[in-house]
Amino acid sequence: MAAGVAVPVALLALTGAASLLIGSGEVGPVRSWREVPGGARDPEAAFAVWHLRGPRTLVAMVVGAALGTAGAALQAVARNPLAEPGLLGVSAGASTGVVLVIALGGSAATLGPYAAVLGALLGCLAAVGAARLRGVGDDPLRLVLAGAALSGLLGSLTSVLLLVDNRTADEVRFWTVGGVAGRDLGALADVAPALLLGAVLLLLVARPLSAMALGEPAAAGLGHRPRRARLTAVVAVALLVGGATAVAGPIGFVGLVVPFAARALVGPDLRRVLVPSLLLGPVVVVAADVVSRLLVRPYEMPLGVVTALIGAPVLVVVARARRVPAL
Repeated sequence: MAAGVAVPVALLALTGAASLLIGSGEVGPVRSWREVPGGARDPEAAFAVWHLRGPRTLVAMVVGAALGTAGAALQAVARNPLAEPGLLGVSAGASTGVVLVIALGGSAATLGPYAAVLGALLGCLAAVGAARLRGVGDDPLRLVLAGAALSGLLGSLTSVLLLVDNRTADEVRFWTVGGVAGRDLGALADVAPALLLGAVLLLLVARPLSAMALGEPAAAGLGHRPRRARLTAVVAVALLVGGATAVAGPIGFVGLVVPFAARALVGPDLRRVLVPSLLLGPVVVVAADVVSRLLVRPYEMPLGVVTALIGAPVLVVVARARRVPAL
């Protein structure tokens, strides 16, 4: 377990420092480094480090932590290592909820978090429902196909809204790509209650979900209530994914890569997986954000594209395994 904490903490420190020092503009690492306490004062560098990159880094860390732990919980509920919020339509549901609010004339700033959580909850219920269908949930690849179908349906609905309302197209482009550029601490404060409640609920059901890996009869024999634990976990995932999507838009594959790496460090027990997932989620998102600043300088590549480049090989590795183990 020590390695499951020490390694992610070290990686988080490195990626956090890189995020503060590296940007797509003219303020490079050397000028940024001089802005550490006691260094030379450079107004342009100070603005870039503390007013642009600092909040952006913190938002990326919180979003990564939410998506990483939500992915671990969703995989435990579905007992499937390919059950990831982006692949199964949970993130798409959250984005569609925000798009509907904007299309109906609502404010994304005030109603967006609620719409994102509700959309994520509906997507999560559909994903878990598919996971429990005979012939679908028993086959990881079929489960991913079912999730892709749901994501495609929600994406089509979003496209229709964009076609019929040009104002909506301008406002929701962010919600179809995802990213943390330009996001400030105010946006994070708006969704903090949802994220905190989701984290608390997830902690409450960590033990029952771990017991359910032995089968629901065994979990019930140990004094747990599988249905209540599953429903609570679904609500927790919806709160975490909805809150993260309301801040940063849809960012896929984080919920797949992070639990995969966490289990490699500490084993399959959900109670042990949650801590490294909480730390590795920020590592993945912050590292992807740094890469997004460097690939097409002086512009930036969408963060969701970079996470897909990271996560797609992991998906292939898991899918090509001779036998995908149940969780």
